[in-house]
Amino acid sequence: MPINYSKWDALELSDDSDVEVHPNVDKRSFIRAKQNQIHQQRYERKNKIDTFKYERIINDGLLKRISALLVALQSYSPQTDKRPDDLAFRALMESTGEDDSPPPPPEGVHTHVKEAPPTYSKMMAALIDQVKTKVDEDKPENRFEAYIAEIKVHQAKVEDLQKELAVELDTLEKEEGKKITSESIHTGFDSSFVSKADPEPKKTSSKDKAQTVEVLNPHALANEDGSKQSEESSGADADVDEDDEEDDDVEPTELGKKFALIRIGDYRACLQYISSNPSVQAERETDGLLVMAFNSAIAGKDDFARQCVHQALLLQYCRALGKDGVGLFFKRITTKGHQAQKVFFDDVNSTFDRVRTRAREIQKQRAADDGPEGGVEQIQLHAVDPNTTINITIPPATSEDPEVIKSRDLYNAFPPGLQRALESASLVEVNKVLGKMSVEQAEEIVGQLSEGGMLQLEDQIVDATTEEGQAAVRQFEEDERQRVLAENYGDPE
Repeated sequence: MPINYSKWDALELSDDSDVEVHPNVDKRSFIRAKQNQIHQQRYERKNKIDTFKYERIINDGLLKRISALLVALQSYSPQTDKRPDDLAFRALMESTGEDDSPPPPPEGVHTHVKEAPPTYSKMMAALIDQVKTKVDEDKPENRFEAYIAEIKVHQAKVEDLQKELAVELDTLEKEEGKKITSESIHTGFDSSFVSKADPEPKKTSSKDKAQTVEVLNPHALANEDGSKQSEESSGADADVDEDDEEDDDVEPTELGKKFALIRIGDYRACLQYISSNPSVQAERETDGLLVMAFNSAIAGKDDFARQCVHQALLLQYCRALGKDGVGLFFKRITTKGHQAQKVFFDDVNSTFDRVRTRAREIQKQRAADDGPEGGVEQIQLHAVDPNTTINITIPPATSEDPEVIKSRDLYNAFPPGLQRALESASLVEVNKVLGKMSVEQAEEIVGQLSEGGMLQLEDQIVDATTEEGQAAVRQFEEDERQRVLAENYGDPE
């Protein structure tokens, strides 16, 4: 099957090395000359195309004004007593358009002309001057008709020029399109689409709770077919049942803090504040007020905590009741004996109870952490061997021994509380003092006690005549037997 190479005929390479030249002609110089010639032809052709397009735009604007001049001039009656020159001038003024300046030439077009292109008014004035000169030379009997005929002659000249420019422009564009060059390369499709995964639905921690009493907005809980859904609780318990890490991300704003200061029952002030600050109904304000309630309950301010819960649920109810939720809520909550009051205050009380319960748990946990057994790292003194005891010895102040004097200096440098514990000779009291110190300080104190010889290890003397002593002897013998077996036969496990 023959291969068709015709599709490569449109390629024009300015640096084609596959060319044969005369032996007396340098091949590289010939290629460079050909390359310059091709680039020069491309530039001139492109410049001509831009020039012809620009001239056609100018001529279109000029033709539009010549046509308007003819229409205005022909509207006058030739039997009028006014001179044709005056009529031509009046028609010229009437045919003047609003946009009198032609567009600026593109880059590289008419670069030899330093002045800006003349306005259309100047072009039309020059045309009228030429027409008047021609009419004056011919001296026709009907000067008015001569004006019209001469203007039509100029109109025909411009139209012929437009046709010539169109033909030349079409020829140049066809020649430009014959060859595939680097300038004809353009971007085809330059768009992309990335399909993103659907975001995961947010997890809600609100708990469903069925209620049979009347709610503030019964229509908001009805389906399209009229069937009612089970009412949900306010969802405030989700804010108090979560970990403390989630509460750290929510902070009350200044707007919410001011709203929290309004006392329970002062609904007129609440309504005025919400009307003046509609943004306080945002969900983040409700969350911030619940955080304030939680922090206040931890601090023991139960009254203010209840007030914050009340204000938070008030905003939540107004937001949940829809567009007219604020007016509907305050209308029903201020109606004496309305069932909506019981629903709202039951929700406030239950939410406050959960907040207070959680706050009490955190208080107990913090109290346990702050206690002596709260898991804080401490340094305590204990004998590793159960048969060994740790005795506390205080160096005497009247000794002349250099070692004892050095130990006494260490003792005098101890805090008064530690000195009293050492004087009691009780290891428990010493451990209490060490437990209140930091790990680094306690380690330094223990090192000084050992250096000064104030801690001495002594073997315990067992009195075998007593029951406790006999039990200790039996335990010691059993431990020794297990040790011997382990050394001789290895660990049984």
